Amino acid sequence: MSPYSVATTALAAAESPRVSNINISWQVGFRQAWLIFGAAVFLVTVPVFIEAPLVRVLPWLSLVLTAGWLWLSYKLMSIPKTYIWGDLLLGFSWSWLAGSVYWGWMRWEPLLHLPVEAIALPFAIVSLKRGWGKVGNYFYLGSLLGTVLTDIYFYLVDLIPHWRQIMLEPELTPTILHSALAQVQTPLGQGLAIILATVLLVCGTLPLLSKQLHWWAFGGAVLSTILVDSLFLVAAIAA
Repeated sequence: MSPYSVATTALAAAESPRVSNINISWQVGFRQAWLIFGAAVFLVTVPVFIEAPLVRVLPWLSLVLTAGWLWLSYKLMSIPKTYIWGDLLLGFSWSWLAGSVYWGWMRWEPLLHLPVEAIALPFAIVSLKRGWGKVGNYFYLGSLLGTVLTDIYFYLVDLIPHWRQIMLEPELTPTILHSALAQVQTPLGQGLAIILATVLLVCGTLPLLSKQLHWWAFGGAVLSTILVDSLFLVAAIAA
């Protein structure tokens, strides 16, 4: 069964009388909001270091795992007590799917990165119009926003050639990273980095003023971009 088929099944189940009658309040307590925020941060940062090496060696396994995440999401959403976590996992499944497709087969072409990352955007938009799956879809949108802003920075600072070269000549990664770091340390690179970090901080912290759970998932996903970008910067400095 394809990932989209599993997701469709999950959507149908969520709209069935049994599940639709579940009175899920998005007005949450402080502790639960932070749990979702922490889970969103975890689901953006940690899988980067798991999926990235996996897709290089076993891209098909990484892709098949998407169906597993969607199945687990469906199971969790079918239980009232774990519905929210299944909802969040659904959004993570779309990010995992995009990562599997791009980094598994298309990583040599940076221009395809954003189109592939946005592969589940139509599903997220339709779901939100129906008022369904807010936590997961906002998590996915937050993750996508972070990716868009980071890629824009890469384009403006002219880091795309370095990206492509690393994919084609991984044995030269340390040398390429040093060259890329030199461009980041230019006045243009530093100025745009400050702007990028500021925009991410604003987009990530303002949602935390809300008492609605899906905004905390969005904020966690956006702020995680700063953490992931910082880790890659540290890696480039240490290379």
